[in-house]
Amino acid sequence: MALNYSDILTTTLENRSAVTADNISNNNALLRALKKRGRIKPVDGGHVILQPISYPGNNTFIRYAGYELLNVSPSDVITAAEFDHKQAAISVSISGRELLMNSGSEKVIDLMETRIENAEADFQNNIGADLYSNGTADNGKQIGGLQLLVADDPTTGTVGGISRVNYDFWRNQKFQCTSDGGSAPSASNILRMMNALYNRLVRGTDKPDLILADDEFYGYFESAMQAIQRVTSSTDADAGFVTLKYKGADVVLDGGVGGACPDKHMYMLNTRYLHWRPHKDRNMVPFGGDRVSANQDAVAKFIGFMGNATLSNAQLQGVLFAN
Repeated sequence: MALNYSDILTTTLENRSAVTADNISNNNALLRALKKRGRIKPVDGGHVILQPISYPGNNTFIRYAGYELLNVSPSDVITAAEFDHKQAAISVSISGRELLMNSGSEKVIDLMETRIENAEADFQNNIGADLYSNGTADNGKQIGGLQLLVADDPTTGTVGGISRVNYDFWRNQKFQCTSDGGSAPSASNILRMMNALYNRLVRGTDKPDLILADDEFYGYFESAMQAIQRVTSSTDADAGFVTLKYKGADVVLDGGVGGACPDKHMYMLNTRYLHWRPHKDRNMVPFGGDRVSANQDAVAKFIGFMGNATLSNAQLQGVLFAN
């Protein structure tokens, strides 16, 4: 009986869809942190992704005595940022020739799984790069990453439909080594610069819990901490992340070969206010496709994503950079 290789491709992809989503979240330092802290929240649909935010706006505080009237004026302190859905896909295909050359269901499934694993790795690398992006690639179809959400110049542009020119509460903190720190970064001054930025990001018990760095900035920090360096936990170490600690926050290397963090950058993040919002029905799952075309002996399916990264508090996010 002939093999239905369209069904085999579909079934193999469907069986691996949850694995694909897990692999991407577990192998990206930012997504791993968001997953661990419960900040991956799928959305059901809608024209845009609405992310509730809190901002200073309640002006009813009053000091009073006795029967003095209290201020009961309404205060609208909760609003929502609007983030567009972004889409991405990668294809997995097999030709009739390849099917016949790999005859037997087990051999076909092995071939499929090899191609799916390759597609997963490529998807993972591209999502990882997009999570640091400014969202402008492919005419704005790209996920809005850290260069947008935690910008080098937080006084310009629009994030989530809110102007950073007009609203200073929606601006992240930034520290440029030369202009704000007085010198180029090095192992001898990196802690001073990190301390200066960190202190701007503390609000009571709210403080950065994740720091992502390129290889240069991570190297400066590692050299400065060499005498007391330690891995944060066996879990992070076993996951393959090169990680140290700074004031309780994980400091993770995301540079070097395959690293996505921009050169000469270090992001100090409060992941309580960062979110990964995939669509519940398009979170690295197979869709579409069968025969490539009516006159071609090949079939293809796609692994797809729709959603975006979102932000609910900008003032408690920071970036340290030198370029």
